[in-house]
Amino acid sequence: MPTLLRDASPSDLESITAIYRESVLNGVASYEISPPELSEMAARFSAITGQGYPYIAAVDDENRLLGYAYASSFRTRPAYRWMVEDSIYLGPEARGKGIGRLLLHELIERCTSLGFRQMAAVIGGAHPASIALHRSAGFEETGRLKGTGYKHGKWLDTMIMQRALGAGSSTDPDPTTYPGTLFNG
Repeated sequence: MPTLLRDASPSDLESITAIYRESVLNGVASYEISPPELSEMAARFSAITGQGYPYIAAVDDENRLLGYAYASSFRTRPAYRWMVEDSIYLGPEARGKGIGRLLLHELIERCTSLGFRQMAAVIGGAHPASIALHRSAGFEETGRLKGTGYKHGKWLDTMIMQRALGAGSSTDPDPTTYPGTLFNG
């Protein structure tokens, strides 16, 4: 399955919504119970990309969306501005084929080049495949929150993982490398 990574665009939103819908209904990565409509996904997309965060699409050789990944703020208070949280969603046909790994590595590279210093993964359901993916990309487990969500008839834990980007916390950040549209405070 040849895969191309590119910036996601508004024309991808129907496919993004369909992939997310399937994940909400059948998975534990998201703790949403009811899948959001296209208009809500469009608003979320605009909020993320409008602040300069990367939003990446993985497409096949016929430009069909296989999955997507994006970074967003970990928390909104200004001191957190050097840390991002990653999100990765794949269509069922794309799982287990290395596409999540491609998306995560590209997201790490883009966030590093933007000047971010830390990336967190908040893994719903403490999903083993997501934990393994993040571990293979250099993330370390930093905590487990027990019984944080109730979905599909069971209590779910949330795994927190973290990875340094660039110099991490070993040096002060360089404000000139930080995107000016993010965190104006």
